[in-house]
Amino acid sequence: MADVKQPKFPSEIIDLPSRGTVYPKDSPLSDGKVEIKYMTAKEEDILTSQNLIKKGIVIDVLLNSLILNEGVTAEDLIVGDKNAVMVAARILAYGPDYEVEITNPDTGEKLKHTFNLTDCPFKELPKGVDYSQNLFEMELPISKKKVQFKLLDGKDEKVIDMELKKTEKLGTTSEVTTRLRNSIVSVDGDEDKAVINMFVNNMLSRDSLAFRQHITKIAPDIVLEQDVDMEGELVTVDIPLTTEFFWPTSEA
Repeated sequence: MADVKQPKFPSEIIDLPSRGTVYPKDSPLSDGKVEIKYMTAKEEDILTSQNLIKKGIVIDVLLNSLILNEGVTAEDLIVGDKNAVMVAARILAYGPDYEVEITNPDTGEKLKHTFNLTDCPFKELPKGVDYSQNLFEMELPISKKKVQFKLLDGKDEKVIDMELKKTEKLGTTSEVTTRLRNSIVSVDGDEDKAVINMFVNNMLSRDSLAFRQHITKIAPDIVLEQDVDMEGELVTVDIPLTTEFFWPTSEA
């Protein structure tokens, strides 16, 4: 029986917001680029899989099908890089125009708007920050505690999702504390998980806010917001990632 050759799909090399700085030197991601192929009907099957959607893993499975770098999965990417790969995959699949319903923050009126996804830049990284170890330190403004922390990747996000589902079953929510626990590596040099958990549960609100703002400031990402003309006034709007992001409404 003759071997069936696998077709070679067109692909693109895309840049990552992190520039590869957060990954180990021996990682394929350390050069700040990733190769992804164009979507096919196979990937559209993934997007419509109710089983994957219910499990909450449809995007990861999709990206794993598209990433061509050997040994690289969506779990290896920090969150900001994963966002950029997702946007690039969407552009390659359906083009840069993304029509979606948005809300005027002043009037509450809903309107249709078409965003151009190629106009989404990467965040400008702050100068003087060492990204090479994906390990950062901050002194909290109120308690004066020194915390070391990392930028979350896909593996961390999976752990967080599992923990949040467990708390939801108990009728509680713990989004903030769960993310803090998984971000913080040490408190005043102590890496003990029990110490970190106790600290997070008793963290002052002003420290928590300052810490989360600091992470947002230094974390590489793609900027998913654009200015929209609303009744003659430019309003900065977050680009909503609805189901139509990867499954545009087709017009007959």
